[in-house]
Amino acid sequence: MTINQEPKGTTYEEVLQWASSFLKAEGQEAHGAEWLLKEQMNWTTTQLLTSRKSEMPLSEWKKYKDGILKASEGIPVQHIIGHEWFFGRKFKVTSDTLIPRPETEEWLNQYLSRLPDKPLTVLDIGTGSGVLAITHKLERPNDRVIAVDISPKALAVAEENAARLKADVTFKTSDLAQSVREKVDVVVSNPPYISADEIEVMDASVINHEPHLALFAEEEGLEIYKRLARELTAVMKPECWLILEYGYRQKNQVESIFTEAFPQAHIEMWKDMSSNDRALYLFKEEVTHED
Repeated sequence: MTINQEPKGTTYEEVLQWASSFLKAEGQEAHGAEWLLKEQMNWTTTQLLTSRKSEMPLSEWKKYKDGILKASEGIPVQHIIGHEWFFGRKFKVTSDTLIPRPETEEWLNQYLSRLPDKPLTVLDIGTGSGVLAITHKLERPNDRVIAVDISPKALAVAEENAARLKADVTFKTSDLAQSVREKVDVVVSNPPYISADEIEVMDASVINHEPHLALFAEEEGLEIYKRLARELTAVMKPECWLILEYGYRQKNQVESIFTEAFPQAHIEMWKDMSSNDRALYLFKEEVTHED
């Protein structure tokens, strides 16, 4: 079959084979074809397998073909379907928000397991689509969660996600934590950390379709970490947890920045599932002075 052929009598399996080959020929990831089909049909992998010999209706083909054409131009499948899954939940994503990654989901799960079993106040800096703040609230409903972002458009997406998922999160427009007027127990953030010299090794779909405001930072990608190290003491309680994602080349620099800023804190540097350096975990314990 061809891109202009109406697939009368064509099965889902045949359409999927065509779409995968078409994307590959256009220099895109072939597996996007299956993902797009499953999301369009709201199918699990099992449902796709059991339906593969069924005939695809013309209305579904036209919608699917439009999506495949967009994917062949490098538009992320998440933007075509309008969402991404994170922690088993569907989050709306747009060109104003980062697409959440499995690596972020991994360290989020790890830090949640470290927190004490008591109500905490949590601050998510640079919330984007709201995945960290909303997931935290839904996993720990007794915690109070505040989420900030400098982008009003990103906050609008986050607020929509929170409303649909019924997560009671407070959203504020803020440049890092500058608009926060209270002390918190936990700070979590996936800030911009990509330096200009990394553009040449990045996927073109990321550069062309995700917000540069949420991707790139000055000073070799370390600008936001340096600001956070200086500014967070204004919002952190004497006992506080801090969890930050960072780039795979930045472990030593990020560790040095926060070791200098919080010399008494316990710091761990976590790797992701691919053994790349990924997240900083910091626990600052309240210092008591004996008489």
